[in-house]
Amino acid sequence: MNFRTLGRTNIRVSEIGFGCWTMGGPNWSTGNGQPIGWADVDEGEVLAGVKVGLDAGVNHWDNADIYGNGRAERLLAQCFRKLGVKPGSQVIATKVGHFKGTAPYAYEPRHIRNQCEQSLRNLGVDHIDIYYFHHGTYVGPGYDGQPHDYLHEAAATMHALVKEGKVRAIGQSAYTEEDFERAIPVLKPDVLQNKANMRYDQFIRPGGRIAALMKQHGCTFVAFGPLDQGILLDKFDPDNPPKFAEGDYRNSREDMLPDALRELKPKLAKLKERFGPTTEALSSAACRFVLAHDHVCSTIPGFRNARQASCNVRAASDPAMSEADVDFCRRLFA
Repeated sequence: MNFRTLGRTNIRVSEIGFGCWTMGGPNWSTGNGQPIGWADVDEGEVLAGVKVGLDAGVNHWDNADIYGNGRAERLLAQCFRKLGVKPGSQVIATKVGHFKGTAPYAYEPRHIRNQCEQSLRNLGVDHIDIYYFHHGTYVGPGYDGQPHDYLHEAAATMHALVKEGKVRAIGQSAYTEEDFERAIPVLKPDVLQNKANMRYDQFIRPGGRIAALMKQHGCTFVAFGPLDQGILLDKFDPDNPPKFAEGDYRNSREDMLPDALRELKPKLAKLKERFGPTTEALSSAACRFVLAHDHVCSTIPGFRNARQASCNVRAASDPAMSEADVDFCRRLFA
């Protein structure tokens, strides 16, 4: 396993990290009732997957307070205890921003502190290695019911947590370039996070707005969704489309409907011709595509079991993707 440095810090993260969203199981938004989780997981199978990752050299684990409303954090800690993981040997990331509890908005400073303390307890640690703001929408309701801009006070709270030794590195996840551009000069994060894969590379693409910002501010990028939740593994049949459990976020993805899956088939066939037809080969290609971009320090595919974990780490033993292969992938899904 290779390791890369996180932003301006001295934190070294494995190029392949593991995303823990799936570990939270089913969940629904308290705002609109939409599913924001995954089908339930078998905790024994998760434990086996964590072991595969550790054995392969994975040291980077990405979590959030909203993943199962704390369940994913607690389950990760439970797995580490059962496997005898030495405290402080892993780089654990978690996030605040989508779970607001009884606060008017999740970026209210006292709520940020409360969630930090709860995540510390859930994870069984005395500090969080990477603490992200989970989205870039800092304007929300205040205690008076009127719109309030929390950006500056939220940033000040995060930097205070660093000074207090409760957080080592600051992260910003966001869903638009505009949100990143507004937050980065104020928050001064060490690392950014969003989805990046062959089908969706706007945040890591050379010459893009966010690539320029990362260069200017010394940030690196952690990419979730490198496998596009299995789409890039060609695991879904348009003639027998996937059916997901209640509370599974994928129920809302229109590109998992039959017509969309059918449209992708020719492109996935060309991907198989280039890199190989197996799930392991496709997983490796997907992760190596992301890792071939400047500023990317880690990619964090999710997992539910040992089989998926094994596919995730395949890229660590394969050579870096060539410029020609990167260009092929980008053109294929342009």
